[in-house]
Amino acid sequence: MTYTHLTTNELVMIEAYHQEGKKISAIAKSLGRARQTIYNVVAYLEQGYSAYDYYEHYKANKKRCGRYNTQLSKEETDFIQSHLEKDWSLDVIKG
Repeated sequence: MTYTHLTTNELVMIEAYHQEGKKISAIAKSLGRARQTIYNVVAYLEQGYSAYDYYEHYKANKKRCGRYNTQLSKEETDFIQSHLEKDWSLDVIKG
């Protein structure tokens, strides 16, 4: 099963449950999430932050993830373009 990130609705629900004083295991069970995931959010909330602050922090960290853009040289671009004009497919050009 693949991991899905917390949605804003889930973050708000975690914050509401935490303010009601519910235990982490009860929050995790009601949302169908792992306790560690809920604990991370609750620990952040206990530092005086809000669910919105957590989401902004998540977005800032997310910008540093992922693959970098590929920069092709002029020669490579010209080579690809010339073969595309000859109706070659990209997988054939790559090969």
